[in-house]
Amino acid sequence: MPRIQLALPPDKAPGVFADFVRAWHTKDCFILDFSGYTEPPVRDEEADDIVQQSTVVSRVRIPPAQVYELMKALNQQLSAWEGEMKPTQEP
Repeated sequence: MPRIQLALPPDKAPGVFADFVRAWHTKDCFILDFSGYTEPPVRDEEADDIVQQSTVVSRVRIPPAQVYELMKALNQQLSAWEGEMKPTQEP
């Protein structure tokens, strides 16, 4: 596998905050929809549940082969974070 050098344009450097991510797939790719809450949660009395409005701030499409690499990278970063932060429970 070739070494990949990433370029980060200045307008992308701050990133985008997301409260939630939805993952789904097609036969050709995995799609990650990152979204941010837009209003406080509201109780839906008819359905007897809470509704949280959220807007997609970024959609990322990745090929299936990259899902394995993403999972390994997330696991590695979570382990490093847990080692540094020493959380007493899951956030």
